[in-house]
Amino acid sequence: MKLTKNKYLLGFAGTVVLLALVKAVFPEVAEPRIPQQAASESQQIIANSQPPKADSQHPIFDGKKHRIRGVNNYRECFPDSQAAQIVAAEQWGVRPVKNREDAEKRKKELVYVGANPYYHVDPLYSSIPYLVPRAAILLEDIGRAFYDSLYVKGVPLNQFIVTSVLRSEADVVKLRRRNGNATERSCHLFGTTFDICYNRYHAVTQPVRDDTLKWVLSEVLRDMREQGRCYIKYEVKQGCFHMTVR
Repeated sequence: MKLTKNKYLLGFAGTVVLLALVKAVFPEVAEPRIPQQAASESQQIIANSQPPKADSQHPIFDGKKHRIRGVNNYRECFPDSQAAQIVAAEQWGVRPVKNREDAEKRKKELVYVGANPYYHVDPLYSSIPYLVPRAAILLEDIGRAFYDSLYVKGVPLNQFIVTSVLRSEADVVKLRRRNGNATERSCHLFGTTFDICYNRYHAVTQPVRDDTLKWVLSEVLRDMREQGRCYIKYEVKQGCFHMTVR
């Protein structure tokens, strides 16, 4: 049978009317179908993309803003010397890397720490952004705890800044030429040690202009040290907390 233009239009119009009637009677057939797993994943992505709300849904929120206490004395709270830290560095660290090329070959022993949502890494000129896994976990845990502490204290989110990480033997030689106080047997050689700046921060929401962030950070680091997870030295001239994983 030959299909004429009029018959085609008539059939098309009838189909449209039929579909409209089906949709009116059974509206659920027009709703998009999303597999249960995909829907769950989509909801998780959306939830993760939202900034935390100041309500009881936050796992550490107890209904009131926590006080900022800081520590009584930075030098007394963080007194761990090079002699104490080098023992832990040699215990948990890798064999010192010769140069950056050697570090690239040691990725089975080292973890890249150059980018992380919980902390900011400065441009590195005398070190390489690698740590042993034990130290990398410690660094991220400090970042997470710092975020949580800022949140419950009502302080705008800021990242602390990592200024030094793994140093190669070549890095140490160059550093000692510029800085006579730099030790030849640096803890940074072993991938167990990193420095966190205490007088600069990287704003996530808005900058904080006074020492508030230093006070909060010192509380977090004191707790980590008291838990036996690290040694920490308060460095005055370098403006950093120098720490080695335990």
